[in-house]
Amino acid sequence: MATLETLNYLIALGTIGMQVATVALLVIFFFRKSAWALRITKIVSDSGLWFSLLLVIAGTALSLVYSEYFGILPCGLCWLQRVFLYPQLVLFALSAPKKDHYIADYSIVLSVLGGVVALYQHYLQMGGTSTLPCPASGVADCAKRFLFEFDYITFPLVAFSSFALLFVIMLFVRQRRSS
Repeated sequence: MATLETLNYLIALGTIGMQVATVALLVIFFFRKSAWALRITKIVSDSGLWFSLLLVIAGTALSLVYSEYFGILPCGLCWLQRVFLYPQLVLFALSAPKKDHYIADYSIVLSVLGGVVALYQHYLQMGGTSTLPCPASGVADCAKRFLFEFDYITFPLVAFSSFALLFVIMLFVRQRRSS
């Protein structure tokens, strides 16, 4: 049974992996017509729906483990991020087996909106001043950090990294649809 500290560390390592993958895939996307990028472009375009389904399953499961098992109550901004993540589980579960690449547009919109909320909350948790009120009902503070690894990784940054990776994968999936 993993302790909270061990799980936090593993999630932080996974977040770094997502950040590296996002940057690498973004570079490959911009050079997708180059000979060296064609193979990876094909893999991500063909399997992007399945990769995204796995990513969303992991994000959903981990958010529920923290709130339901460890008892860390989500704040209002955390709930908003869940609003943009959880529906993607259903969308990818339905679209991946059918190879429905039109789902990319919906995922892109949900990921951008979720990413904006996550970045704002990360800003708050890194000591930024609140320009908007936290939509919490007195249960949890949006600026309180429950995860802080490597001096920059917070829960909202984990969420942003997930949304960013989903966004980039969907660029490949969307491009495949039009080619």
